[in-house]
Amino acid sequence: MKGLTNSIKKNLKSFKYAFQGIKFLVKEENNFRYHLLAAAVAIALGFYLQVSTTEWLIIVTMIGLVLMAEAFNTSLEKFMDILHPELHPKVGKAKDIAAGAVLIIAIAAGIVGITIFAGKLY
Repeated sequence: MKGLTNSIKKNLKSFKYAFQGIKFLVKEENNFRYHLLAAAVAIALGFYLQVSTTEWLIIVTMIGLVLMAEAFNTSLEKFMDILHPELHPKVGKAKDIAAGAVLIIAIAAGIVGITIFAGKLY
């Protein structure tokens, strides 16, 4: 029983750390806030246009993917800044690639949003 209690406490601590990370992203990262704003607009449009359950699943998945990509990008940037605080071309390239990954999924999410919402508007 004691092992189970320790396991539950450990899991709860993990959630605490995860929420701290999300709090940091919201408070400190402009790009994350821009993505949250876009997510809020998509959610509001979804309610306004009464999208289907399947469309909601796609919208929520795309929102999650964009926010996750931005979180990973921020994490990589912070980690690389610690590892290599001075400017270095290879570090810059790694950061650019991570930012590019965010852009790729954000464009995909935009295309999904346009496809779903334009069909309802016209």
